[in-house]
Amino acid sequence: MADIHEQLCALLDNEGAVYRVVEHAAEGRTELIAQIRGNRIEQSIKSMTLQVRLTRKENIYCLANVPGDCRIDFDGVKKYFNADSVAFAAREKAQALTECVIGAIPPFSFSEQLQVLADPLIRENEEVVFNAGRLDRSIFMKMEDYIRIAKPQMVKIALRG
Repeated sequence: MADIHEQLCALLDNEGAVYRVVEHAAEGRTELIAQIRGNRIEQSIKSMTLQVRLTRKENIYCLANVPGDCRIDFDGVKKYFNADSVAFAAREKAQALTECVIGAIPPFSFSEQLQVLADPLIRENEEVVFNAGRLDRSIFMKMEDYIRIAKPQMVKIALRG
């Protein structure tokens, strides 16, 4: 099976996306990678895997995507799913679902078990940038192409400041 970076580039090519891959020093922290790439932090899409506990016995997982200058609004995710609780997924589970190390997760899902959410604040940028399945590669692409291809459920899940 192709790695996530290769799958992502193939998907973007097949969908006719306008994008560019940038190689850089390996880094997964949003604040530092934005400096290395030379982009505004709010242009970055930060992707985190969440465990949503719908009931005591039923869990689902989602990929929550927010601008790089924001943090996850767990209450927003909880309300959206009408869930009992929401938390970051365990590291091993997040890496299994995304097939990426933490910090390299792109805002796309290649797993049936991982639904994609994105905060509407990502629409503030014409171009977005994110780690592309590897800590040493990022993709810059048009925000419209991201929404068209990733098809995230747009949900208020970001807190700024």
